[in-house]
Amino acid sequence: MSRIGKLPIIIPAGVKIEVDKYNVVTVKGKLGELKQQVDPAITLTIESDKLTLVRATEQKRHRAMHGLYRSLLNNMVKGVSTGFEIKQELVGVGYRATNTGQILELALGYSHNISFLMPPEVLVETVTEKRANSIITLKSHDKQLLGQVAAKIRSMRPPEPYKGKGVKFVNEVLRRKAGKAAASGKK
Repeated sequence: MSRIGKLPIIIPAGVKIEVDKYNVVTVKGKLGELKQQVDPAITLTIESDKLTLVRATEQKRHRAMHGLYRSLLNNMVKGVSTGFEIKQELVGVGYRATNTGQILELALGYSHNISFLMPPEVLVETVTEKRANSIITLKSHDKQLLGQVAAKIRSMRPPEPYKGKGVKFVNEVLRRKAGKAAASGKK
């Protein structure tokens, strides 16, 4: 049995889960609504405040789907009840981020500023203090979309390995390289 798949999903108060005849799961909560198509080999049962998933056979594909859909549905339940948050930091001289509504304006050392329009499901906040790196905070109920947006922002200037300049996640540990060695008298 899949160690992740066999765990029941606890449904918090205020979250409604519906499954239609095509195995499309709809999760509604205070932060929004999410839908996910589930493989027909996975059976869903809702009992009071728990959602359990059962697979049809012990085939390798069904075992993989069991854990996958349990994780996806758990993230959906967590997202509509509490939401997800990602913080990114701009490291570098002159690197700044500002936002007006859903438009994120980035100054990343290029000859021009980059404007990035956020999807309506993702809320963006920027904090820029003197003598500190700019912090971008992304919040959403959809974990997959949030990760995709964060990866897109990071791809505009990924951190380089020598000084660490670029867009990185807060508390991310980067592998650093030594750089040039001092000139020695050997030939």
